[in-house]
This record gives sequence, structure tokens and C-alpha cells, in this order.
Amino acid sequence: MTETTATGASAGPATAAATGVAGVVFREMSAEPRTQAVPLAHVSLELGHLYMEDFEGGPERMRSHFAQVRPWADALRASAALDGRRPRISTCFLIDDYFSRFSSPAELVPMVIAEADRAGLTIDYLARESGCAVADGVPVAEDVAGRLVDSPPLGSDGSRPPAKETGWLANGDRALGAETLEAMAHTPSWRPPAETAARRHSVFVDVELRDDREGHRTWSCPFLAAVWHLARLGLLRHGGDPVLQPRNWSGTEFPRQWDDLPPLIRLNPSAQPFSAYRTCSVLPARFLPVEHAVRVILDQVDADPEALRQAVKRAADERISVPDEIPDRISYAFYAGT
Repeated sequence: MTETTATGASAGPATAAATGVAGVVFREMSAEPRTQAVPLAHVSLELGHLYMEDFEGGPERMRSHFAQVRPWADALRASAALDGRRPRISTCFLIDDYFSRFSSPAELVPMVIAEADRAGLTIDYLARESGCAVADGVPVAEDVAGRLVDSPPLGSDGSRPPAKETGWLANGDRALGAETLEAMAHTPSWRPPAETAARRHSVFVDVELRDDREGHRTWSCPFLAAVWHLARLGLLRHGGDPVLQPRNWSGTEFPRQWDDLPPLIRLNPSAQPFSAYRTCSVLPARFLPVEHAVRVILDQVDADPEALRQAVKRAADERISVPDEIPDRISYAFYAGT
């Protein structure tokens, strides 16, 4: 199908998405990006993150972790029952290969799988955290950063630079120092920050999204975790195509280098879909501040509207209610300890 802005004009198929000829613009409608749907489970259950300090604790550290996770995983499966229907639940596990490269997939992955199995847990999908930055050549983190829409505080005059420029994202109005207030002819020497959606008292959070040093950009842990949640909710798209999609891994051998392992692999061939209507993560309590920051970020991400619509419609077809707001689709269980 071809569209033209000139009255009464017509043309055959355009050779480009848009071509201007004597003031006439032709656009090939088939060139418009389509948002491809992804299969969805009911819940994506995260069985944990693995960082350098966890690896240094050896198999015993992972054994302790999965022992703490097991009761929460059982509780989620029991609570997710749908009018007698068996819920579709997939599990996943995230390994940090972004902030530090430790061990190797050949050494680490079998240990993680074995300790999960010892606790009676099955890891369906395993992901590398670097895939939340760039996956198969797609700048995933940059794409998500481009969809940030800062929530302007009440009374904002637009003088604060956007998060895309500063690399910082807040859930309200930052504090003003004495010099700024004096320049504004205010008498107080200090004004406290204020949360935009505060309930009488504020819980103000200012999140660093990235840093740029010596020409290299490093995304922060909360920002990559936000990307991770969007992937698990099936809301990541690049030009309409899903990104960070799982690849089957049928072998028992794993590569010696992290870059030789796909960003996201399916370990269980009979697993339910990776992405889901909702997510739940079982994590040590040390992750609570990070995940609070994640919710601040997700609250200000303008996700692909068609991907959002697809999830809501398919949930409705299954007589399932999905919250409108992205942060309301994620949940956690934090256990005591590190």
C-alpha cells in the first residue's frame, strides 16, 4: 500500500520509506515498523543474581541462597493458581559479567545449576547482565534510555536538565542549596527535596543511570536491572523486533569465555516462555535499595505502546488482570542476610 500527501496523486510502490518529488511525499506503508509479539507466561520468577562476592563464597554460598529461595518459590507457585488452572511460571537467573568478569561459564554455570537442583529448583533461563547493555549488536540500554520521560515536579520551571543529559533520574524535586536560593531571592538557606507522589512525607530517590569516563559509558546496576525487568515483561523492542530473546542451549559443556555464551539461554527445553505478564524476584535484602531505584526508573519509561497493548489484550483473553503501570507488574521477596 502506498500513501501520498498530494491530493489526487497516486504512485506505484515507493523505492524508499519516504521520497520527496516536487513537493509530493510518498511513503511505503509496508515499511512502517510492526511490533512483533512475544510468547508470555503468567509469571517470570527470578531465582537470584550472582555477583563477584557471591562467587567468592563458593558452592556453599549458592547452596545457602537457593535454600532461602525455595520456600518463596513454592509460595509463589501456590498463590499463582488461576481458578484451578495450572499457572505458566518460568524461572530465570542473572549472572554479572558486566561490572566484573570472574571465573568462566564452563566453571560457574554448572555449579549454579547443580546447587539450584540440590535445593529442588530448576533454572529455565540463564542470562548475562552485559546483555542488558548490548544484546546481539542491539544497544538495549541506549534504547531504554531514549524512552525515559522525566516526571516534572510540581511547580517545575523546566530549568533542570533531563535525565538523558545528566545521567540522573529522580522521583521528585531535588533539594536546592543556599546559593541557588539566594539567587532566587528566597530567605531560607535550604529547601529539602520533595517526592512527586509523596503521601504527606517524602521518600526521595535520585538514581545515577550511568557514568562516562575516558570516552566509555558504564550503565549503573539499577538501570541494567530495570532493563532486565522490561525484558522479563516482554516489553523490549528495537525497530518493532523483540530483543534479548532466549536461545536454546542443549549441551552440557559451556564456553571458557563469557562473550562466547549468548546473552540469554534456555536451559530447560520444556520451559514456559521467558517473558511474562508479571515478574517476581527472590533476592537477598541487600538488593532492596537497588530495586527501589529500579521502580523509580520504570515509572518513567515510556515503553513501546503496542507491546504494552499486546500484553494487556492477551491477559484479558485469559481473564487475567494486568496493572496499567509497569512498576505494579513487578514484585519481590527479600530474605534476611547478604
